[in-house]
Amino acid sequence: MAETATIARPYAEAAFALAKEADALGPWSQAMHALAEVVAVDTVRAALADPRVDDAAKSDLITVLVEKAAPLPEGFANFVRLLVENDRVAVVGSIVEQFEAKRLAFEGRLHAVVTSAFELTDAQQKQIQSDLEAHYGKPVEIEVRVDPELIGGVKIAVGDDVIDASVRSKLAKMAAALKI
Repeated sequence: MAETATIARPYAEAAFALAKEADALGPWSQAMHALAEVVAVDTVRAALADPRVDDAAKSDLITVLVEKAAPLPEGFANFVRLLVENDRVAVVGSIVEQFEAKRLAFEGRLHAVVTSAFELTDAQQKQIQSDLEAHYGKPVEIEVRVDPELIGGVKIAVGDDVIDASVRSKLAKMAAALKI
């Protein structure tokens, strides 16, 4: 994991620098997310792994598919070409994560991952977002995930801070206490 982050870092920094210089952080963010979705598709991964397909065709395939999901900002096609030529498509997820972290830090915002055992309503999401913004004193973007293994409650991660109010966590603590 650390190795992936290390490999991805210079690409994320380069993408962020290009986006910032062009005053196009929003469009780059959209394109980066589309890129992550495109390279996660099994058929695309198979085409990218096929040694009979040359790098130019791989870059073109990715660029065309990303462009269907989001407008391509200036320089993005070259960025994709660089990823393909340097065989870094496998770390796109980490590149996007690091890019987003830099974007949010630059914009003075935080990113929170809210994991719940069940889908949260819009009202619940807004309440959690409001509470986090009040706690941290900054705007917070929330990403909601569903994990039925939590049984109930929520787990919230903001950077290195983790608030685990899940039933699973409470049961684990009780089990540990009973074993003493």
